[in-house]
Amino acid sequence: MTLLFDKHRLIVSPGLAPTELRETEEFGGGQSADAVLTIGLVNNMPDAALQATERQFMRLLEQAAGKTQIRLHCFSLPSVHRSQTAKWRVDEQYGDIADLPRLDIDGLIVTGAEPIAAALRDEPFWQDLVDIIDWAKDNTRSTIWSCLAAHAAVLHLDGIERHRLATKCSGVYDCATTAGHWLTKELPSPLKTPHSRLNEVRADDLTASGYQLLTQSAEAGVDIFAKQLRSQFIFFQGHPEYEALSLQREYLRDITRYLGGERDTYPAIPAGYFDIWTEKKLAGFQQRARAERKLPLSIELPGLTLRPDIATGTAAAAIFKNWLQYLTGGAATGQDEEPTA
Repeated sequence: MTLLFDKHRLIVSPGLAPTELRETEEFGGGQSADAVLTIGLVNNMPDAALQATERQFMRLLEQAAGKTQIRLHCFSLPSVHRSQTAKWRVDEQYGDIADLPRLDIDGLIVTGAEPIAAALRDEPFWQDLVDIIDWAKDNTRSTIWSCLAAHAAVLHLDGIERHRLATKCSGVYDCATTAGHWLTKELPSPLKTPHSRLNEVRADDLTASGYQLLTQSAEAGVDIFAKQLRSQFIFFQGHPEYEALSLQREYLRDITRYLGGERDTYPAIPAGYFDIWTEKKLAGFQQRARAERKLPLSIELPGLTLRPDIATGTAAAAIFKNWLQYLTGGAATGQDEEPTA
């Protein structure tokens, strides 16, 4: 598979090729693509996760594409605050979001962002997100909304409010398929999906507004859900794109923030993620950190070992394969996919 980046620059990632290559060079030996898709990635993740998010979605698209050629255009909302270094990367490597309407996008992926305000409508990027939601509804075959972007989309579309959780939902959870849908075709059930969020939208609120619940966890709640508008909207409350160490990096970041006085509460250990011996060591470190609470203590964190059965990325590969098949017209359709708005 060949993944082409819109600014004619090579991003260091497997499967990328400069856009100026001729088709016979791109696929080798005159092999042609079965289909060509144009996909947009609106990456609003915080600076520390910006490049990792690029890599995660590029890897999934590469694994899922087969002989489909993907032209990937990366964007970030200009209202998302960036450090100078991250802003330079976005300016150099990403497209101008104003150019989105001229690109004939087939599929769009919109990530979450680091929350700043208590209410979504008070976020500095709220209006930019609303504009993307309205545009995607009429101008894409399907759009994936991830985490905070999913919460923003359902709030704007149907007035569904998110609810603050008592403690952060963080870990790898068993999520069972709850409805037949082309996105969950050949998906393992239960599938293990990473979640990392402070808020949730609830099943009853979603179903009352015509959303179809696709996967759900007894512990984490709604995982993936969908709604057919003029575009097929797919929503992730979790992060199927996460790599094995993504939750570990977030957990260590939150510990450092606690020790440095940037957060009031000590982070909970991600559920179903570390092995039992690591959890015991981390519980001991937590007691010490609460007693001493000083930043240099972070260098004394114990070695960490993940559970061998977390299988991060397995479900995501199947999800994105099905999504690309839908974009090319290869997925089976049913009554649930008829436009409702």
